[in-house]
Amino acid sequence: MNTRDLLIEIGTEELPPRSLRKLSLSFQKGVIEGLRLMNLEHGESQCFATPRRLAVLVRDLQEKQQDKLVEKRGPALAAAFDDDGCPTRAATGFAKSCGVNIEDLERLETDKGTWLAFRTEQKGHDVQLIIPEIVKKSLECLPIPRRMRWGSSREQFVRPVHWVVLLFGNEVIATEILGIKSGRETRGHRFHHPDKMAISEPSAYESLLETGGHVIADFEIRSDAIKRQIRERARQVNGIAIIDENLLDEVTSMVEWPVAILGNFDRHFLDIPSEALISAMKSHQKYFHLVDKQGRLLPHFITISNIESKNPDRVREGNERVIRPRLADSEFFWQQDRKQKLADRIESLKKVIFQNKLGTLHMKVQRIIDLSGIIAAAIGHDTDNVRRSAELCKCDLMTNMVGEFPELQGIMGRYYAELDGEDDEVARAIEEHYTPRFAGDRLPETVAGQCVSLADKIDTLVGIFSIGQAPSGDKDPFALRRAALGIIRIIIEQNLTLDLDQIIKSAIKNYTFQKIPVDITNAPKLVYDFILGRLAVYYVSKGFDKDVIESVLCLKPSHLQDCDRRIRVVSDFRKMPESESLAAANKRIANILKKINFEIPETWNLMALEEQVEKNLADEINQLIPILDPLFDEQDYEAAMKKLASLRGSVDAFFDEVMVMSDDEKLRNNRLAMLNAIRNQFLRVADLSRLQ
Repeated sequence: MNTRDLLIEIGTEELPPRSLRKLSLSFQKGVIEGLRLMNLEHGESQCFATPRRLAVLVRDLQEKQQDKLVEKRGPALAAAFDDDGCPTRAATGFAKSCGVNIEDLERLETDKGTWLAFRTEQKGHDVQLIIPEIVKKSLECLPIPRRMRWGSSREQFVRPVHWVVLLFGNEVIATEILGIKSGRETRGHRFHHPDKMAISEPSAYESLLETGGHVIADFEIRSDAIKRQIRERARQVNGIAIIDENLLDEVTSMVEWPVAILGNFDRHFLDIPSEALISAMKSHQKYFHLVDKQGRLLPHFITISNIESKNPDRVREGNERVIRPRLADSEFFWQQDRKQKLADRIESLKKVIFQNKLGTLHMKVQRIIDLSGIIAAAIGHDTDNVRRSAELCKCDLMTNMVGEFPELQGIMGRYYAELDGEDDEVARAIEEHYTPRFAGDRLPETVAGQCVSLADKIDTLVGIFSIGQAPSGDKDPFALRRAALGIIRIIIEQNLTLDLDQIIKSAIKNYTFQKIPVDITNAPKLVYDFILGRLAVYYVSKGFDKDVIESVLCLKPSHLQDCDRRIRVVSDFRKMPESESLAAANKRIANILKKINFEIPETWNLMALEEQVEKNLADEINQLIPILDPLFDEQDYEAAMKKLASLRGSVDAFFDEVMVMSDDEKLRNNRLAMLNAIRNQFLRVADLSRLQ
C-alpha cells in the first residue's frame, strides 16, 4: 500500500495564549482519532502551534482505505420462505435493503440454524475524499468556550481564519474549511516575513517556516529555546532566572520567533515586598524575574520579544519604561495600605458579599472564628492565636495591593500583620490558611494555620452544599473539590485527630445561629460523602488498590487519621497468605447474614454447639476478643489483624464441615451469632468482603 505524508494547517489571527497548547493537542487527537475510525494506517504524528496557526503532520498515511468484505445477516431461513417456498416480506425487504434480488442472497450456516445473508466487497475510498471531513469534525470538537464570526462569513471559530493548508504528499486536497479554500501557501512571521510561502511537501513544512519565515512552529522546541535564552541572559548579571511553567507556556504561545531581552528597574523598589514586584512583572508584563544565590530578588527582569530587532537597546528601554509605573503603583499601594492596621479593616468586610444566599464576608469570618476555635480545642491547642488568625484572615482582601493583585491574598496579610505587631503564628496563619492552593502545594505549618484553613474550607463546603450548588460534571465554580482535598491532606498528613462528622455539624450550627436558611437535614451527609469521595481519589493517587480503599470507606469513618491507618494496614494484610481465605470467608458470612430477616442474638452458647470444629472456632474467638479489645482501643490495627489472621484454619474448617442454616433453630442461631461476632471483629478495621 502506497503512503504519503499529510499536512493540515489552519492559519488565524492571534489565538488565545492560555488555550493554545490545549487547542493544539486536541486538534492532533481529533485528526488521529478520525483516521483510526476510518481504518487508515499511518506513522508518527506531530502537532505545531504558534499564535497564528494550528497544524498537524501525519507521516506515512496510506493513500487509500483497504477493501473490506461486508456481510449482512438477514432473516432465518424458516422465516424467509413460506410453506410453498415463496419469499416472505422479511426476505424481500432484506434483499431490497441490500440492493439485490432474492436469488443473489446466500445461505449462512450457524450452530443456531440457517440464515439469509448478503456478502459484498466494499471498495476503499481515496484518502483525499475522507480527510476534509476528518479535519472539519476535529475543528468542530475543539474545546472552544466561545466561538466567533468575522466579516460577512457565517463560519464560527475561536479567531478569524485567513488560510488553510491541506497537503497530501505534493498534492493539495481541494476543499473549503471554515469558509477558506485549501491550498499549499502558508505565512511566515507577521513582521519578519509576512509574505506567502509555498510548501512543496509536508516534510518541508517545519524547516521552511524556520529558515524562510522566521517561525519556530513546534511549541516544545520554541519553549526550550525561550528557557535557554532566559538562562543565558540571567548569567550576564550573575542571577538565577525563576521560570514559572505556566508563564513559560503563556509566553511561548505569544511569540513565533522568541528573543530574550534583559531589562532593569530602580533598586529602591526592592524595599517593597518581593511578591508584589513579582506579581506586577508576571501578571501585567509577562516578565521573568531573577534572584541571587540566596533567593533574594534582583533589580532585573527578562522579557521575551517576538521580534529580532536591529536595535535591541530600544526594545529594552521601552520595556523598562513600561515596568517603572507598574512598580510605582505597587509602591504606592504598599505605602497607602500601611496607613491603616489590618484589624481596622474588619468592619469593611460587611460590605463584601461572600455568596448571595450565605451572607457577607464578615459573617463568614465570624463562622471561621468559631469553627477554628472548636477545631483547636479538639486537637488540644490554645485557641487565642487561632481565633485571632481567623479574625484577620480575610482583612487583606480590603487592601489596595490585593485589590490589584488578587493572587497576593494571604501573602500581603502576613506582611501587614507583622508590621502591626501581631504574633508571628498569627501572621503566618493568615497566609497559610489559603494553602494548599493547588494539588501538591505545601500545607499549613502552624497549628493556627491548619485550624483556620480547615475551618474556612469546611464552612465553604457546608454553605455551598446547603444551597444546592454542589459540583456537577466539570463545573466547580467554588473549587469545592480542591477544598475537600485540602481538608483531607491537612488532617491526614499533619496527623490531626479530628471527628470530621462533628466538625461538619458544628459548621452547620454556625449558619443556623446566623439565621441563614440552610439544609440542616441533608447537607451534613452530602458534605461528608463528598469528602469521602475525594478521599478515595486521594488514595488512588497514592497507589492503593480501589477495593482496599472501599473496604475501609464503606464503614464511613469520621476520623480521617484513623481511616489512613486502616487503609495502610489492610493493604499490608492483603499481602499475607491468610488474606485470600479470610476475605472469602468474610464475603460468605456477609452473604449469609444479609439473607437473615430476624434479629441475630448478640451472644452464643458454647455448650449448645455440636460439631468439634465449631466448638474449636468458638473457643478461639472467646480467647481472642479480650486480646483484641485493647489493641483496637489503641488503634493498633496491624497487631489486631495479625491476631485475626490466626482464625484462618478454624474458619476454613468450619465452612468445610458445618451447615450453618440448620433446621434446629437454637443451633442455627448459635452459629449465626458466632459468625456475626467474627465479622464484627473484622469490621472494626474494614469490610474484608469488599476485597476482590
